[in-house]
Amino acid sequence: MSSSLQDDKYRLDWLKWITVVIIISLSIYANWYYADESVLYRVIGFIVALGLAASISAFTQKGAAVMELAVGAKTEWKKVVWPTKQERNQTTLLVLAVIVIMALLLWGIDSFFSWIAKLIMG
Repeated sequence: MSSSLQDDKYRLDWLKWITVVIIISLSIYANWYYADESVLYRVIGFIVALGLAASISAFTQKGAAVMELAVGAKTEWKKVVWPTKQERNQTTLLVLAVIVIMALLLWGIDSFFSWIAKLIMG
């Protein structure tokens, strides 16, 4: 029975997606048509159109899945344990030291092989 309710809820998804595509297409056309207007007004209009398109797409099956993913990501974001300032600085310095060491090592290997190549070629 719940499957039937789900099917009824999302049965007009194709119409919603067509509406979203039309809104975005019209906003792109309006941006071109009103090219002489202020950029601020065109950006505000485009953001409003994108917000409208996003709100319509949120009521589709794929949109609901994206919203569920966003809520899950927000929940996981709250669980992250961020490093302290000291840990961050120490890790950054360690990464920079490894980069410098690797650069010097690769430069040395490259110089060695260049020297060998010059000896062989004369």
